[in-house]
Amino acid sequence: MPTTTWNRHHILSLADFTAAEYNTVLQTAASFQEVLSRRTKKVPTLQGQVVANLFFESSTRTRSSFELAAKRLSADTLNFAAATSSMTKGETILDTAKTYLAMGTDIMVVRHREAGVPNAIAAEMDRLGVKVSVLNAGDGQHEHPSQALLDLFTITTLIDPASPRLELLKGKKIAIVGDILHSRVARSNIWSLIASGAEVHLAAPPTLLPKLFAEYILEEAGVKNQQFIISSSPTHHSPLPTPQLFLHWQLEPALQNADFVMTLRLQKERMTDHLLPSLREYHQLFGITRTKLQLCKPNVKVLHPGPVNRGVEISSELMDDPEFSLIQSQVTSGVAVRMALLYLIGSSKV
Repeated sequence: MPTTTWNRHHILSLADFTAAEYNTVLQTAASFQEVLSRRTKKVPTLQGQVVANLFFESSTRTRSSFELAAKRLSADTLNFAAATSSMTKGETILDTAKTYLAMGTDIMVVRHREAGVPNAIAAEMDRLGVKVSVLNAGDGQHEHPSQALLDLFTITTLIDPASPRLELLKGKKIAIVGDILHSRVARSNIWSLIASGAEVHLAAPPTLLPKLFAEYILEEAGVKNQQFIISSSPTHHSPLPTPQLFLHWQLEPALQNADFVMTLRLQKERMTDHLLPSLREYHQLFGITRTKLQLCKPNVKVLHPGPVNRGVEISSELMDDPEFSLIQSQVTSGVAVRMALLYLIGSSKV
């Protein structure tokens, strides 16, 4: 395990993560990836601790991954489902969290459809003076730290399996395509990729990628004097020196010579207005296919956080093509990365 000291009590956002923290997570996850390859896939590192998965919003991959990660670390797990809880009788979110606190919970993994809920629970735990850590498993349109970290781990281990680290992405071109406006995954990934020194290219229709998005996200991350470019033409070339964040309202310039392409799900459940003419037109203009990948580097790889709308964000044949797709690798990486996160905040209590 890495010997770097870990001082973060909660993991709520990547906006203020340091390079050292990113590398600690990557190196710790690599150690657990090795553990998961053994016949006995369990270690006693969190034995005696209780991890409560408080998922107020539906989830398959994230919830299952956190539960398995906790069990691989020998922690006891409690699973919450809003539909069968006392919240249907009027109990508040904070009272629910305090109930799990009273049961001896050490770590709360929180997902909610509204932004800020994990932060509110963390603030309440801090106010009470208890040593309970809160890990944000996705809150509204705000952040999804563990997803971005597993994406980072998936990419860096592809480049250097023995020593994944942030600096491996310096100068790499990474395109993020799709429903960026509503995506918590996009926000977390933008911050981690900017921290790595990668060139980040966002591509979506103007309704899903407003001009103010870049200003807002960089301001929230506390990035000063960060340069970004808006491009609506495939032939656009930036006159600015080494900008890191690009916005495109057409797909081609984002894909041109890209090393990695992250495509995002259209979050129809979060769209209150008619932001797209049709799914067919979206796929024609922004759906990722083998043909469109010809604009990228020859060894380009494609990622998607899931769940996938096949034939909309990405073609089915490309999604299942191991030559290009890292989607299954992302799911596998998720367990190791979430083991790393639980281990780091769990071990800091000792």
